[in-house]
Amino acid sequence: MKSAVSLSRRVRSRSSRSSSRSGRRRHGSQGRRDASGGRSGSSQRRGPGSSSQGQARSPSAQRRRSGSQSRRSGGSSGQRRAGSQSRRSSAGRSGRSGSQGRSSARSQGRRAGSQSRAHGHQVPPGQRAGRAGARTRGFGFGFGFGFGGRRGSDPRTRGGGGQRRGGVAKGKGRHRRARNALSTVEPHRHEGVFIYRGSAEALVTLNLVPGQSVYGERRVTVRQGALGSVEYRLWDPFRSKLAAAILGGVARIHIKPRAKVLYLGAASGTTVSHVSDIIGPEGLVYAVEFSRRTGRDLVHVASRRANIVPVLEDARHPLKYRMLIGMVDVLFADVAQPDQSRIVALNAHSFLRNGGHFLMSIKANCIDSAAAPEAVFAAEVRKLQRENLRPQEQLTLEPYERDHAVVIGVYRPTPPSPSPSPSSSD
Repeated sequence: MKSAVSLSRRVRSRSSRSSSRSGRRRHGSQGRRDASGGRSGSSQRRGPGSSSQGQARSPSAQRRRSGSQSRRSGGSSGQRRAGSQSRRSSAGRSGRSGSQGRSSARSQGRRAGSQSRAHGHQVPPGQRAGRAGARTRGFGFGFGFGFGGRRGSDPRTRGGGGQRRGGVAKGKGRHRRARNALSTVEPHRHEGVFIYRGSAEALVTLNLVPGQSVYGERRVTVRQGALGSVEYRLWDPFRSKLAAAILGGVARIHIKPRAKVLYLGAASGTTVSHVSDIIGPEGLVYAVEFSRRTGRDLVHVASRRANIVPVLEDARHPLKYRMLIGMVDVLFADVAQPDQSRIVALNAHSFLRNGGHFLMSIKANCIDSAAAPEAVFAAEVRKLQRENLRPQEQLTLEPYERDHAVVIGVYRPTPPSPSPSPSSSD
């Protein structure tokens, strides 16, 4: 019994102690809140003239609070937006004014230049500037005018560069005319072929159609006394076996002005165009080509040159174009076929007059790639001899063509007329 009474007393004492502690805690928190409220009220009641430490700190605290409040209210962001808008508007006004000033300066310069040119006056260099304030390099032409300059800050240097660099006919045109004046053309030992001596020596032919190229070759114009300006076409030996043979030193090509030529394997008309230049308007060249693709290019070349007759047929069957071609003086063959000697013989029997000449380009690899080129050339010469084609000259085309040779000869040479025997007197 006593133990139970003592236990209940202990429980009541503990509960009372815990309630007293919680009450003290509540009283302490209320006191702290009251103290903070009193301090804030006293700070608000103090005036700006107070000399205490709390009163001295109050203006800065007020400024901080006012700044935070203004930031929260958005006043500073509005001011920033207003400032940025004002800056953009001022920049836009200044840019528009600058561009207007530049455009007005350009228009004034153009008007001044046009007026001075209309009255025959020379335009000052400062007014020839294309764009004020721009950094450009001056340049000019050889036709007597130029433009350009440096910096647009100084009006005296804005347009002077063109006059110094390109004015007064000091450009490329003058040097080109000087080179043409120093260039000369000499006749080659083969009639209708010429040698051009200028910046470099080259083989040329007189252009039958001045102002036009056939395969992108270079054209040169040379002044020749009473004839005036004469245009020639450079003949590339790396693209023409006939030109390679001429530069290789062949004795005779038998193609000359007013001649009639049968050309087998004309391709796109590269060499045919130079043969057309050599024979002139009074000659005639029959160009035979089997390929339809290159034949279109050949027809295009023949449309501008009246002395070229394109024939799109197989050279193995000369009877197919027998009614289109008459008798010719020279036969040139560049067919590159294994039976090219037979092809040349068939066309010679049909179109080459007695005593006419032939030129045949032999490509050793097309006939026998395993044999030596010299053996192939000798075998082809023997085949020609059996067909009444007498070879007179053989020449390799090195260094322009590899394993190529040109054979030149005569067809059915006329026997020499017997000389009259001296009469014996009795």
